[in-house]
Amino acid sequence: MAKKSEGLSRGTRSPNTVQWAKAIDELRSEYPLDLLLELRKMARSVFYYHRKRLKTKEKYAKERKEIKSIFYEHKGRYGYRRITAEMRNRNYTINHKTVQRIMIEMGLKCQIRKVRYRSYKGEVGKTAPNIIERDFAATAPNRKWATDVTQINIGSAKLYLSPILDMYNGEIISYNISASPNLEQIYDMLDKAFAKFECLDGLILHSDQGWQYQHYEYRKRLKDKHIIQSMSRKGNCLDNSMMENFFGIMKSELLYVEKFDSPQAFIKALEEYIEYYNNKRIKSRLKGKSPVQYRTLSITS
Repeated sequence: MAKKSEGLSRGTRSPNTVQWAKAIDELRSEYPLDLLLELRKMARSVFYYHRKRLKTKEKYAKERKEIKSIFYEHKGRYGYRRITAEMRNRNYTINHKTVQRIMIEMGLKCQIRKVRYRSYKGEVGKTAPNIIERDFAATAPNRKWATDVTQINIGSAKLYLSPILDMYNGEIISYNISASPNLEQIYDMLDKAFAKFECLDGLILHSDQGWQYQHYEYRKRLKDKHIIQSMSRKGNCLDNSMMENFFGIMKSELLYVEKFDSPQAFIKALEEYIEYYNNKRIKSRLKGKSPVQYRTLSITS
């Protein structure tokens, strides 16, 4: 017992109550508990409180290591629900409340979000009806797509990201990032998407009433591919909330948590992020799978 006490006192700082409780618990097989508590002047209730916490930590030692690994592997982008899903993908049986408590104890907290760019400039061309009407559910890939443009500030420079998202699984089908929100950007995005599929007949492509989507050439490109155009109501971002949700996630997980020295540095990071988002980042609504995993499973099943 003297050696144990001496070992605890050898550090540069005095042992705390948790360390003393652990030492007392280890000595219980050799000495009476009442004697140990009396020597340390520790209340029985305090000892049992810390002993319970220590046992819980020991019980979930492997899980704690895995949770920490997942958190940093995804650069702090996962909250407790997504980490729980990933733990289950890795064959751990653990509920979300336990994961949440462990993350709080370890100080692991995911990031938050900010604002958006609006492309609406009034009626500069022809608008389309709101066919989607907030029914974002799709029964298969390439039935419903969404698009929008968001502004990204890197120092004094501005970038504009224009992606297409499949509502079926949230996958980013194609995108263009440009120094200005112009028609060439939109056409490039469409061309990349169209090149991936032989037939898109009957697909609904939803956007807001941004000037780009009212333009004659944009509407003609959709019509030539037998794609049905749908638009949100004026000034109502909830009508395109799946696209807004992606922008919020991307900004909170990439733009707001990393520092970029130049627009080129951000563009490179964005390429890596979209690859990660499509192939690795799991979603609870996709049964704990990434967008590509979910699409692949739907095709093979």
